[in-house]
Amino acid sequence: MIKACTILGIDPGTNLLGFGIVRVDEAGKPHFVDMGVLDLRRVDDIYEKLRIIYEKVDALCELHHPDDLAIESPFYGRNAQVIFKLGRAQGAAMTAALKHEAKVYEYAPRKAKQAICGNGAASKEQVALMVEKTLGINIDAKYLDATDALAIAMCHYYVLSSPLAGKSGGGSWEKFIAANPDRVK
Repeated sequence: MIKACTILGIDPGTNLLGFGIVRVDEAGKPHFVDMGVLDLRRVDDIYEKLRIIYEKVDALCELHHPDDLAIESPFYGRNAQVIFKLGRAQGAAMTAALKHEAKVYEYAPRKAKQAICGNGAASKEQVALMVEKTLGINIDAKYLDATDALAIAMCHYYVLSSPLAGKSGGGSWEKFIAANPDRVK
């Protein structure tokens, strides 16, 4: 069973950064705590954006004391500059969380969508709907980046609460057979 903990989910970005916080109670049930979007579109200097990201995540850590940071990993698109910018935003958030001794976990966007919706190509609206249903909350459409962050936090919760979490050899029948030849007839 999963132990009580607080998970800070981050959907990093240099223009919009979503955050969501989930607290897992003693019984292992997740509860919504907070969410929001840091809007940096009016800030021109990239280094100022990184400072603001660091300070915001630092303040969230001061307020909520997360045990774990679940953050969306950058994915490669057509423009390599985008991945560099996302990596910088991710690094600023990670550094702030590490300062507060939170453990850092990265999840690909498709993995979080798969965990929440059962479809790695789900839309932001589908993710928002499933997060609403799962956590029993109502989310305004202006918080779609925050719902992505909550989805990342919930993805981490599902990984932690899985009876196979941390076990190696999972993922395919071939790996199972190789690891358990005595169980195959």
